[in-house]
Amino acid sequence: MIDVYWTVIPVLLVHYFQSHPLSEFNSWRSTAVVALTWVWAVRLTYSYFRREKWQWGAREDWRFTDLARQYGKNWWWVSFFAVYLIQQVFLIGVCIPLYIVHTVNQPLNIWDIAATIVCITGIIYAHFADTQLHTFVTKNEKLKEAGKPMVANLDEGLWYYSRHPNYFGEQLWWWGVAIFGWNLGCTWGFIGALVNSLCLAYVTILVERKMLKQEYRVEAYKMYQRRTSVWIPWFKLSTNQVPKEKGS
Repeated sequence: MIDVYWTVIPVLLVHYFQSHPLSEFNSWRSTAVVALTWVWAVRLTYSYFRREKWQWGAREDWRFTDLARQYGKNWWWVSFFAVYLIQQVFLIGVCIPLYIVHTVNQPLNIWDIAATIVCITGIIYAHFADTQLHTFVTKNEKLKEAGKPMVANLDEGLWYYSRHPNYFGEQLWWWGVAIFGWNLGCTWGFIGALVNSLCLAYVTILVERKMLKQEYRVEAYKMYQRRTSVWIPWFKLSTNQVPKEKGS
């Protein structure tokens, strides 16, 4: 249920900052940031419920399950600090620019436009990436139910140019938000986005390790890793450019 929590808190925070008696801001910038936050939250919430077949908290995140097995009896207190408490710090960190927007009143400039473009691009990119992934997973589930071989790997659409385009889109959103804060003199507003990106890099490693544990997709995914960019969309390496594994 922590995923849904992430979609709710930024919306509550941006409205809290905007409505606070001591707030001071440019109304156009504030309106843009609030609207963008709502659009982002609706997209992410929709993606979550679609992925979970419109249920709330019915399925535990596989990463939590793996960590619970790893830590055993200590998981109850490890999870409190390493999963739940730390996420409060992350949320506050990435939302610092939302606070800055509502404490500094300066005219709009070109960087506000740039930040808006980056945020919108991130939202749209993540939506299409998640939709393509959902379509792929749904088709594989139907193939499995029919007793037919599943497709080993998604290598079409945005996933042709990046192994994790949904993560890339999400990071674009948070870096776009950070630009809003930086534009108002908050150079340390990038810290939240940077830490979030580093954490997502670790999640990327976990996801790819999971992929390589599934026998039917190991070889296809190894080739996918060698030819395809991790996050930033880029052209594929040709077959003769792919580095050979040791011993091959």
